[in-house]
Amino acid sequence: MRRLPNWMKVKAPFGEKYIEMKRLLDEYSVNTICQNALCPNIGECFNNGVSAFLILGKICTRHCLYCNVSSSKPEKINEAETEGIAKIVNHFEMKHAVVTSVTRDDLPDGGASLFVKTIKEIRNINPDTSVEVLIPDFKGSDESLKMVVLEKPDILNHNIETVERLYPVVRPEADFKRSLELLRRIKEFDKSIKTKSGIMVGLGETKDEVVQAMKDLREVSCDMLTIGQYLSPSEKHYPIKRFYHPDEFLEMKNIGEELGFLKIKSTPLARSSYQF
Repeated sequence: MRRLPNWMKVKAPFGEKYIEMKRLLDEYSVNTICQNALCPNIGECFNNGVSAFLILGKICTRHCLYCNVSSSKPEKINEAETEGIAKIVNHFEMKHAVVTSVTRDDLPDGGASLFVKTIKEIRNINPDTSVEVLIPDFKGSDESLKMVVLEKPDILNHNIETVERLYPVVRPEADFKRSLELLRRIKEFDKSIKTKSGIMVGLGETKDEVVQAMKDLREVSCDMLTIGQYLSPSEKHYPIKRFYHPDEFLEMKNIGEELGFLKIKSTPLARSSYQF
């Protein structure tokens, strides 16, 4: 594993809220992408009473080479996890709740109905909490996408993750243009919903390719963007090709603002929902 530069180092997880968050997640059998994807910000976020919930189990049906989430035979859906998520949101009085999922290509609707149920459960007991959902591509299904759009989440997020050239290598079961089309279709279904996407850098892309991906996102009216440094979860995963300097992230942020993103977070530790 490559040595982390100073700007990528974080403090070890600690604090009362961190412990309490882990306790409640265990009590309600709720998963988070923070834990399953080995997010470097987990200590800070949990200790601030914030997390990104993971629904549809913790086993993904796809095999992206950069991701730490397990890929195997998918689990049986736990309908009760939505209620547990709503209770945790309420316990920590979260102003903004983020819900994502593994990709479930084995399900007829790709899991869209559970996203809908989760949004309803959160709003039922937390009416003042804004809800962001980070969805998979549903294999391009308009029907599944529309189910989520009709529930009117405050932010509808779908990450393109990397530049188009690298998809066959690191995301062999995904499709760059399909992801862009999903973001475009959201706006066709409901122009009022804010859309969001995310890119990792450090997988071997060029800066020009990153800028082109940003332009592609703006062409489908994507409103918000996160850009963060890729960190390889283990030696078995796709290797880090290089670390970007904080100044380079600032440069990409400035480019994104010039392109017209309403909001852009571009820092080494930026992730889909971190301090956004």
